Amino acid sequence: MQNFVEVHRHDPEKVEATERLKTFDEIYQFFDKRQTRKQAERCVQCGDPFCATIGCPLQNHIPQWLEAIAARDLERAFYLSNESSPFPEILGRVCPQGHLCEGACTLDDGHGAITIGAIEASITDLAFDAGLQLPFPGIRHDKKVAVVGSGPAGISCAHFLLRAGIDVEMYERAERPGGLLTYGIPGFKLDKEIVDRRFKLLRKAGLKLHLQQAVGQEISLDELTEKHDAVFIGIGATKGKRGNFEGEDLPQVMMAMDYLTVKQHQIFGKDADEKYDMKGKRVVVIGGGDTAMDCLRTAMRDGAESVSCLYRRDMANMPGSRKEYYNAVEEGVDFCFNISPRRIYQRPDNQLCVEVEKTQMGEPGEDGRQRVEIIPDSSYCVPADVIILALGFDMEAMPGLLDAGVKCDKWGQVQIDPQTCVTSNPEIYSGGDCYRGADLVVTAAADGRRAALSMMRELLGK
Repeated sequence: MQNFVEVHRHDPEKVEATERLKTFDEIYQFFDKRQTRKQAERCVQCGDPFCATIGCPLQNHIPQWLEAIAARDLERAFYLSNESSPFPEILGRVCPQGHLCEGACTLDDGHGAITIGAIEASITDLAFDAGLQLPFPGIRHDKKVAVVGSGPAGISCAHFLLRAGIDVEMYERAERPGGLLTYGIPGFKLDKEIVDRRFKLLRKAGLKLHLQQAVGQEISLDELTEKHDAVFIGIGATKGKRGNFEGEDLPQVMMAMDYLTVKQHQIFGKDADEKYDMKGKRVVVIGGGDTAMDCLRTAMRDGAESVSCLYRRDMANMPGSRKEYYNAVEEGVDFCFNISPRRIYQRPDNQLCVEVEKTQMGEPGEDGRQRVEIIPDSSYCVPADVIILALGFDMEAMPGLLDAGVKCDKWGQVQIDPQTCVTSNPEIYSGGDCYRGADLVVTAAADGRRAALSMMRELLGK
């Protein structure tokens, strides 16, 4: 360990941009055993590991599994990384480590942070390839929990409940499980076979999975509460926000999640409306978060003539991860910063136009973030054939939620006790984006785990 002077930080190799644009396959080639060990050996083994205590919402045992894999003990590293995390091979791929664990790493101020994310993903990949299995005890209690939604929060809650031997039934409205992991995160960031593998493990552990079962339609929330000892709601936030400017309802304008979901359905072999075909079109994406990056990079793979991102702040204030930004740039995306859309309209020659105004960054507001100031008399037209709105997400209203005594805030998000994840109905728990608003996969996973632990204490008296 502490080999950071002799061994430099090394990120996973990427497929060349010209090649990766031909498919939706993952672009990173994760570490083999030797590379994983060498990168883990760089760890300082801090007495107070900020990577885990400050940087990780799950407070994963990062120094411990780094030490284990550095000592060539793949089995111990595998069990340690899966002890606190419901799916480390997924979080190692999709977490914004630069803002979290790696950003909190002691070595990040000069020597280069430990490649925690890549090592995390590699450990579980290597362990599964070696035939290692996660130990589940089987169902050994008479308590039953219903999990509504099969996204990150729901998977996490089910995982930890099953580890305690509690019977879990999961209800998902889509044809495939995984929620955001399946339909919202493109395959070039997360191979869908990895998500499928996790569900195979959970089903083997005793999970009963009900697909195409929308709670509030095929089955009511009241029925779930009657049939189960507790219910966890993890339905996410998938309703796209609008910018409230003229022209948003034009047929050439679509919401980000609609586009990403349709493209994933196509990859699974389903037909799609031709309006979602970007081949030869000028695509403009409005927004600067990771969902915008996903849309930009998907449109490039879909054969768009050009793909542009319009963002009203500068690059320093863009919420999307730097890793995804640089990947998009490599793949040919054009970023236009300090641009604020004013309206969308169709000119007499049928040319679609996004009328924008130039902006500049002003003084910080109450939230500490710099305000956006419009520069007077700076408007101009950005031509487009398709416009994708990636402006964030709200929670979709869930039928029966209020009738069940579950309180929501003014944005429709479920209100919970943040320590226990219990709602105003003591039999119903919740977490993830339907409570936080659009947030990270790892925070949803942490909520799911917290809810599961609360249920264990309540149902099992532990």
